[in-house]
Formats: sequence, structure tokens, C-alpha cells
Amino acid sequence: MAEHTQVLATFLADVKPNQAIWALQDKSSGDWVVLDSINYEESEVMPLWSSSELAQEHCFDEWQDYQPAKITLSDWLEFWIADLHEDGVIIGVNWQDEKECLEMELGDFSQAVAEIEAL
Repeated sequence: MAEHTQVLATFLADVKPNQAIWALQDKSSGDWVVLDSINYEESEVMPLWSSSELAQEHCFDEWQDYQPAKITLSDWLEFWIADLHEDGVIIGVNWQDEKECLEMELGDFSQAVAEIEAL
């Protein structure tokens, strides 16, 4: 569990200066990457990254038509939480394909993000 705490701490430290997180969005349809959870049955996870570069590393094969899309922390807190909560989506922090990933409840992730948002 300490490893997961460190993953979140590093993510938040990287996000704080730019006040933005990154997800993958389809170039033509505008759809966002959401996939089956690795850790929780019958849950979907939205992978998020702390930088465009980390997100870009996943834009190949099935996600070759996707590109990193910036989400400001203020937009996340104002617009994203309600929709994702309604859909029951959890969050993958600095998600990595085929590896053990930190997946968090939406509320816990959003609370952590709210604590680093610059007013």
C-alpha cells in the first residue's frame, strides 16, 4: 500500500505546478478512453496521467487514434466529477498497460486533487 501512496504523492506533485491532468481523447469522435478495471470486477476505470508525455506513451495499437487531452483541475472539479460518478467510473492514476496500477474511487481521487488546486 505504501507504493500506492507514493504513486499518488508523485502524481499530485507533478500535477500541482501546471494545475492540469491528462486523459486520452479520440481525435475524430471526441470520446475518452475508459476501460475495464484491472483490479475491480465490473468496474470501469478512466486512466489519467500527470503529463502529456506519459499519456502520449499509450497512443498506439487500439489507442492510435487518440491523443492526450488536457483537463484543468478547476474543470475536473466543476464538470467531470458528476458525470463520472453517475457512470460509476473509477480513476487510474498514471495508468500503465499490463501492470499493477493504482485505481482509486472517484471521490478519493477528486478530494486529493482539490487539496492541490490553486485558488
